[in-house]
Amino acid sequence: MAGVFEIAEAGNESYFFRLTAPDGTVVAVSPLFNTVKGAAAGINAVRENAATGLVVDLSAGKTSGKSGTRAGKAPAAITSR
Repeated sequence: MAGVFEIAEAGNESYFFRLTAPDGTVVAVSPLFNTVKGAAAGINAVRENAATGLVVDLSAGKTSGKSGTRAGKAPAAITSR
């Protein structure tokens, strides 16, 4: 099962979306948008860019020593700046 994008209201006429994993874990939360249409456009932008986006490591070489990959999954290409 794929993750789910949820659009929610954040106060008076502000909206945001969150991406949840199949187990309910919140994976990402958007900034606020003025309209539901804006939040939907943000979701579309994430869908279009996430699959081909590069991972950029801005941590200055600090690592936890743990691999962030799941068994059977190839790690994402990481670029340092």
